[in-house]
Amino acid sequence: MSRKRYPSDVSDGEWGFVAPYLTLMREDAPQRGYALRDVFNGLRRVVRAYTPDPGRTPSL
Repeated sequence: MSRKRYPSDVSDGEWGFVAPYLTLMREDAPQRGYALRDVFNGLRRVVRAYTPDPGRTPSL
């Protein structure tokens, strides 16, 4: 099942770099409910959404 691609999604080059570090199970393992690339894209969105903008953080 394919889904809509978002501009924030990881590029093929970025995915090629990070995928070997994330693939501990085979992509078709029965425990997998979602494609690993989709999970990684979701994690990136969460991190970006909850990381303060460096230009708006107070100086210490």
